[in-house]
Amino acid sequence: MGTGPTSYVYFSQRLKLHYVDWGNDAAPVMLLIHGGRDHCRSWDWVAERFRDAFHVIAPDLRGHGDSDWSGGGAYSESHYVQDIAQLVHQKRLAPLTIIGHSLGGSVGLLYAGLFPETVTKIVAIEGLGRAPHLVREYQGTPVEQRLRSWIVERRERAGGVPRRLATLDEAIARMRTANARLTEEQARFLTTHGSLQNEDGTYSWKFDRDIRFSGPAGELGYDDQYRLWSRITCPVLLVRGTESWASDPVIDGRARHFRDARLINIEGAGHWVQHDRLGEFVENVLKFLEE
Repeated sequence: MGTGPTSYVYFSQRLKLHYVDWGNDAAPVMLLIHGGRDHCRSWDWVAERFRDAFHVIAPDLRGHGDSDWSGGGAYSESHYVQDIAQLVHQKRLAPLTIIGHSLGGSVGLLYAGLFPETVTKIVAIEGLGRAPHLVREYQGTPVEQRLRSWIVERRERAGGVPRRLATLDEAIARMRTANARLTEEQARFLTTHGSLQNEDGTYSWKFDRDIRFSGPAGELGYDDQYRLWSRITCPVLLVRGTESWASDPVIDGRARHFRDARLINIEGAGHWVQHDRLGEFVENVLKFLEE
């Protein structure tokens, strides 16, 4: 890799949030939004491919990477979208291209539905959330049961402490269990930027454990999400790995909620398509952006 990015901070709802900037200020902006329990530096390989043609910016979402944790566990998708909207507004990034992975893909799509005039194209890597059959199962559970279970689980986890790993190598090994397709070099890089060393020499992940428990009361309803997708006016590229757990959005019907969306399935890739098949991913995105 060449020279890395520069770190900056901005503020949203009193939180100090971190992002990296790869320079090339005169070029069109490309915003890279990472997924849950991830961090902005996981985009480095993608950023290297696009930095000559774009002004690449990658934020750490609240509770992730080097951004502040949210007191009270305010980690709904609406909170993340608000933070992205603040970054775009405060730094005058529009018009922009967005690439998002998983949670970041969902956040990017919701932002594009709320502020369609600011987005020229968007790529969502497995960023559509639950498959329709899981949505039906979720909606079939009474709200009082969902909310009560959430409260009980939050209470039980409140006294817990972040996991501590004895060595960096142990943390790297855990990273590779999450995605066995990672090379040793990839896993070490992602772990180095995604963990911190504690005073006693052990290592912990940077993300706030509460990101997993945003709560049913803070979620957008699925009909609301589909409505926002339908408001996106720019072309949308949906990306899926054929070896991922995510279902095909054309087959399951989710793709029909977009005005102008197409899907590419990348062979041999799991959920982290951009890590598993970087070359094929970049090639397909370049074709999409050049159209």
